[in-house]
Amino acid sequence: MIPVQRNFSENSNFESPLSKPHRRAVALRGGIRHDLGTPVAGLPSDPPPSTETLMSAPQPTSDAPDSPRPTPEPSPSLGELFVAFLRLGATAFGGPAMVAYIRQLAVGRKGWLSARTFDDGAALCQTVPGATAMQTAAYVGLSVRGVAGAAVSYVGFGLPAFGLMLLLAVVYARTHNLPAVVSASSGLQAIVVAIVANAAVAFGKTTLKNWRQVLITALAVGLFGWGTNPFVVVLLAAFVGFLLLNRPPAVAPVESGTMPRTIKPVLVILGATAGILAALFIAHRPLFELATLMLRIDLFAFGGGFASVPLLFNEVVTVREWLDGPTLSDGILLGQVTPGPIVITATFIGYLRLGPLGAIVATMSVFLPSFLIVIATAPYFDRLRSSPVFARLIGGALCSFPGLLLVVTLHFAEGIHWEVHKMLWAGATFLALRFGVNILWVVLVGLGLSLLFWPG
Repeated sequence: MIPVQRNFSENSNFESPLSKPHRRAVALRGGIRHDLGTPVAGLPSDPPPSTETLMSAPQPTSDAPDSPRPTPEPSPSLGELFVAFLRLGATAFGGPAMVAYIRQLAVGRKGWLSARTFDDGAALCQTVPGATAMQTAAYVGLSVRGVAGAAVSYVGFGLPAFGLMLLLAVVYARTHNLPAVVSASSGLQAIVVAIVANAAVAFGKTTLKNWRQVLITALAVGLFGWGTNPFVVVLLAAFVGFLLLNRPPAVAPVESGTMPRTIKPVLVILGATAGILAALFIAHRPLFELATLMLRIDLFAFGGGFASVPLLFNEVVTVREWLDGPTLSDGILLGQVTPGPIVITATFIGYLRLGPLGAIVATMSVFLPSFLIVIATAPYFDRLRSSPVFARLIGGALCSFPGLLLVVTLHFAEGIHWEVHKMLWAGATFLALRFGVNILWVVLVGLGLSLLFWPG
């Protein structure tokens, strides 16, 4: 383990996580369709679908009209899929907005999928836990080359983010005590608090439409603020959602076309994962603990990658004390200037905890559950989303995250020594994000101002 600790009373203090640029969601065929051409900067990763529209939109009888359809190319080889998504992943700074570029590749340029099939995949990836763009890459690969295609697309899309974050983690471990780094970290405190506050507002605005949903969010605030484990909070919110939320209109299930059945490959992967975990439990207990934690975090990150932030904060900082709050916040900050989803912060945590092997194990663990969920549910998603029970459980879980993010915002903010210039900069950052300024520019400008006005 590489010790990376700071006293909470230092000038750097708590810093909050950052959000990914976003797109708006609109109803589509029994689920949620993304307005793929309109990314909205400053919103949290993967904005949650509303409970009312999650399963209730009418079923179209044909593909939505798109631009002139290209002549479909033959099914790509696994190598072609890997290279195509590796190139996309190297420029995936838009977070979920990258779904638009995946659509251009799979529907527009290559003609691998019809518009309707792709949009069904986007609806699925919006509904289940995990990072939407990563899952969409897997869905495209699954549709054209089965589970092997899903795997190479998923790995190709995420590999650039992993490589860059690992490099940044190595540099950070060696330089985090240098005056320039301390200065930058201290100056960014107000910025990151504003960003996570904006994420909480955006989550709430997207999710909370009636008093029942507000009640679930208030319950989440109370329980998490009281010290309840956030995993338990999410489960309780799902149960309360099942009891309170309106029953969505029934939707007739539709068979999911030619999507390959995936039960056997999923069982094989689960068996292999269980074997690896058993070996880690016997041979290296810290790696086992790191892997199981990241697996749980990905399983509970409904509403997208940003939903993982309260879970990471509670488990990594509060419960296990692997890192302090400012260090975790620095990791989330680095996740914003790398391509890929915010949960790539797992690479940073794993490296600081257990070195390169820890980075690999943490990264694989934090992406594996959502990958398995996509390939397991894709053939049956039309039936799944027609279930009122499923819709109400997911709706309740989603309502908990505005509350969890609000509490984390307060935790990060209370450790900051608030001066006038920090208050002004926090307010300016929050307004900039609400008006759609790209999060990457906010971070870069904030970094420059931190080095200029707040020398260490």
